[in-house]
Amino acid sequence: MTEQRILIVDDDADLSAIISDMLTDHGFEVACVESAAEAFAILEKRSFELLILDINLPDESGFALCRELRAASSVPVIFASARTDEMDRITGFDLGGDDYIPKPYSMKELLSRVNALLRRSYGMRKEDLTVRFGDVCVQLGPRTVTRRGELVSLSLREFDLLAYLCRHPNTAIPKQELLNEVWGAFSAVEASTLTVHIRWLREKLEEDPAEPKYLKTVYKLGYCLEVEGCAQDIG
Repeated sequence: MTEQRILIVDDDADLSAIISDMLTDHGFEVACVESAAEAFAILEKRSFELLILDINLPDESGFALCRELRAASSVPVIFASARTDEMDRITGFDLGGDDYIPKPYSMKELLSRVNALLRRSYGMRKEDLTVRFGDVCVQLGPRTVTRRGELVSLSLREFDLLAYLCRHPNTAIPKQELLNEVWGAFSAVEASTLTVHIRWLREKLEEDPAEPKYLKTVYKLGYCLEVEGCAQDIG
């Protein structure tokens, strides 16, 4: 099973440790930070499938962090806060939050909300998604790619990029969205880095990398995994 990555942003380190242990036990990869500054720093370097975000942080509010995050990324956000006022919940949703769970809450309820939001956001469990196009088979669970039945060796970032394209087949995806969602919401990575990774994928997966059939450039926008009758299935 692929470990979906969750970032917990909360200055209550003891609570974060409890949540992290629970989520890790259920197959997630978890990182914990205690401030908005630390969240920005880690989001410059890594991408996550979901954020659990407290509102009361020591440097700036979770609301401010969510506002800046939404300018760069559509990653799902669950607000988890002791602030239970209706206006706080409304503000959280208005700023782009996807769910709001008041403290105190049970670990069972949090896990249920995490799983439900991931299902809504990604359509199916990422770990079970298989995409086939041409003679290529991409399995997101074991993170494997085969071509003509032979295993294709990809770097971690190459696979993450291909996986994002596989989750949005036949869709033109802007370069900045790919950079934000694959390299990190606040990453300073140049567009040329994305171009190089696309070229590497074409060299490994296309019959003629100079005239790609699947990994297409969308003029003045970005890239698209173009597949006729794209097959996606569970397992």
